[in-house]
Amino acid sequence: MTHHLPNAKIPAPCIINTGVVVKKLDMRRLLSDLGRVRYIYTYQGQLQSEGEGDVMEVFANPQRSTLIANHALYLNISSFDYLELKQSKEKETYFDLVQEGVCLRLIPLSTPAQERQQRSLNINDLEVMMEQVLSARWDAEFDDDNSDLL
Repeated sequence: MTHHLPNAKIPAPCIINTGVVVKKLDMRRLLSDLGRVRYIYTYQGQLQSEGEGDVMEVFANPQRSTLIANHALYLNISSFDYLELKQSKEKETYFDLVQEGVCLRLIPLSTPAQERQQRSLNINDLEVMMEQVLSARWDAEFDDDNSDLL
């Protein structure tokens, strides 16, 4: 005898600070907000490398690698089977990217809000510099135009 379950919709998971994320899109969304991180790379529980760097790019492409060099992290979520959210004793969330005995732990050194504020400050600084450059250029052009009148 075969039993059929009704076509019930299963709600999407709700993960808060701890849990396992397997959907690549969800992994990418979580990691895209990271800025400065401490990373710990282990293979079969043995420390291979550790350091600090900035997350420069998060992408999903089976033809490209995850790269960490020169304090920059280029994270390919296709390099990992899943992401596990964990919390430290201080209740700070960190991320374990896992794939067959390999674990790349990412410990955020800033929050997404701090990262957005820093980006906003950088954009404001850039706007002020551009305004100063344009103003200096206009002043120089004005001086050149007036020197022709003398």
